[in-house]
Amino acid sequence: MRKNDQENANPFLQKWGNVLVLTVVAMLATLTLLGLSYYSYKQLQKGIVRYSERELTEAALEIRNVINAMELAMQNNVWGVPMHADSVNETRDLTCHVVRDNIHVMGCGVAYRPEENNGVKLGIFAYDMESDSSSNIAIRDMQYDYTKREWYYEVERTRQPHWTEPYLGLTTNRLSTSYSMPVFDDEGNMSAIAFVDVSLEWLNHVIDQDNINPNTIKILMSKTGELLVCPDMRLNNTRSFVKALAGNTTDTMATEVERRMLAGETGQTQVRDEKGDKLYVFYAPVNEHVGWSMAVASYHHDIYRNLNKALFKMAFLALLGIALLAIILWGVTRQARRLQHIRNEKERIGSELRIAHDIQQTMIPKDFPPYPERDDVIIYGLLEPAKYVGGDLFDFYIRDEKLFFCIGDVSGKGIPASLVMAVTRSLFRTISAHEANVSRIMDLMNESMADTNESMMFVTLFLGVLDLPTGRLRYCNAGHDAPLIIENAAPNQDGNGIRPLPVVPNLPLGIMQGYKYEGQEDLVKPHSIIFLYTDGLTEAENESHAQFGEENVVQTINSYRKENSTEDAKELISIMKLKVKEFAGAAEQSDDLTMLAIDYTKELRDIKLKRSITLPNDVQTIPQLSEFVEGVAEELQFNMEDTMSLNLALEEAVVNVMNYAYPKGTVGTVTIDAEASDERLKFVITDQGAPFDPTAKENADITLSVEDRPIGGLGIFLVRQLMDSINYERVNGCNVLTLRKKLGDG
Repeated sequence: MRKNDQENANPFLQKWGNVLVLTVVAMLATLTLLGLSYYSYKQLQKGIVRYSERELTEAALEIRNVINAMELAMQNNVWGVPMHADSVNETRDLTCHVVRDNIHVMGCGVAYRPEENNGVKLGIFAYDMESDSSSNIAIRDMQYDYTKREWYYEVERTRQPHWTEPYLGLTTNRLSTSYSMPVFDDEGNMSAIAFVDVSLEWLNHVIDQDNINPNTIKILMSKTGELLVCPDMRLNNTRSFVKALAGNTTDTMATEVERRMLAGETGQTQVRDEKGDKLYVFYAPVNEHVGWSMAVASYHHDIYRNLNKALFKMAFLALLGIALLAIILWGVTRQARRLQHIRNEKERIGSELRIAHDIQQTMIPKDFPPYPERDDVIIYGLLEPAKYVGGDLFDFYIRDEKLFFCIGDVSGKGIPASLVMAVTRSLFRTISAHEANVSRIMDLMNESMADTNESMMFVTLFLGVLDLPTGRLRYCNAGHDAPLIIENAAPNQDGNGIRPLPVVPNLPLGIMQGYKYEGQEDLVKPHSIIFLYTDGLTEAENESHAQFGEENVVQTINSYRKENSTEDAKELISIMKLKVKEFAGAAEQSDDLTMLAIDYTKELRDIKLKRSITLPNDVQTIPQLSEFVEGVAEELQFNMEDTMSLNLALEEAVVNVMNYAYPKGTVGTVTIDAEASDERLKFVITDQGAPFDPTAKENADITLSVEDRPIGGLGIFLVRQLMDSINYERVNGCNVLTLRKKLGDG
């Protein structure tokens, strides 16, 4: 009941909770916008001060550069001015040279003093005809009374360099200002006055070229109040500072600014123009030596226009954000249960994946060594899936002294591959339990998998059957990597080496129905290791996407063998895993890593007894068999009970061959070889009859009554009970049945 009340209360709480969130967000957005506006205005005011100060500083620097360049151009060349007017050609060359080599110089002239030239006025003037391009220079004689020009008479009066007020050039017809200086002869007499001109138009361009705000007003004023630079070029060479700044304003502060600038003061103030718009004005002297001052002015609406637009956009975005937040909260509320359901579903899937991983791992042998009681084989395997579940597999078991084993790789990854892996492993176990022919096992597995393979997944598989008493390996390869045989691994043996097992390139399982797989055969020497792996080993990648490769596999094996006197299946796989991890580094594992090592450790022991008997396929000769078996038992010092059990087992096995190996009426033979070492007694029963595997028959059910139990099967059951192992092989057209019993069992 409480749970229902809580569920009913949740929508109400969510609804008013959302309203509260929206209210708080709206208030925070409003306060933030107001605070941001106040802060932005204050920061912008500071910024305009810094900007104007920077503009004044940069303009002053530019003007000083021009002044210095003009003065330097004149000072560097005045020594070359001829002392006498009769050197006219040299004077022309000099003036032309100054104009050509100095971008700031619009014109250059030399005027000789009439007093030093027999009363004759002679002046040479060279100027750029194309507005400071220094590409088209004209040279003229001064055909006017230059002694009445400021650049002349001020220098003649003071005998010092002088900057003039702006004037209209008689020759160039351009507004300009000049820098002039006296020319002295060796005796200290002033013989001439040299000067250079700079265009006010060019000066205006220099000052305005770095304007961030195109509406910024810049005014450069001479020491007498004449305008050198202003936005309206028509006002240059006038005394209309107030008009250039604020038009026909009635604000007396504009006149006050002019007065302060003429006085060489620095400051800032506000002025209203003729329309009443507010101007922020900053002024300062730019060159005390020349006496020029400069003012920088910006309109209030220009300064704050972008900020106002930005604040408006921010307010709009804030409202839009609040609206979007309302939509989001509504959507979040609506989707809350769905998201919770998705989380629960993900947790369920994760749990199922973990369970699937655990189930899959139970299908892979994990108890090593798996047969501690045996001394002829040691097995170790490793499977590390790249994900929770993978598509690699390996499996093995021993039946009738034969080791059945396989290793495979399913195409793809994840759950689909793991399901195919489980099917493949089950088919291997089911089919090989009643079939020892590797080609036949592969055929049956392929038929079963291809028949229902709608997903078109396939499996590469290597399947082998190792006869443990003889080392004979029968195998079939379905598109898998060839295993490596590490031969003669025992110490103090010659011929150590690694060789790939030759394989026929059969198709992988599940691709084509009716495909016939070709089996192969090889001999594994005692103390050799069969090393099997999937492509997750050779194709393991590092951070540079380089692959581990087969060469590194062989190198690792060789390196391990040099450092160890004996081979160990577990140690070999552990070293191989370590080398792969070192190679991959921080790279993520991209494929399942699977390895299987089968160490065939059969010892060759000294034979202390060896006997043989050949009988026809006639049960009447069984007493000869009994005499043969009793002789072997007597030599090995068996007691009466063991001798009777041994005799019974051999009799059952040989009678079974005599009855079923040859067709009725056909004469054949049965050969029984007895061989004993210090540890084991072995009987090998060989016939040339039709292929017949008595071990393939199921054991008789001795729990049934005599009436219910089917005929046959009891003989093989007795043999299995009396002997330690029974093994069948078809070798060179012969049936070979091997019975073994460990000596000393009692």
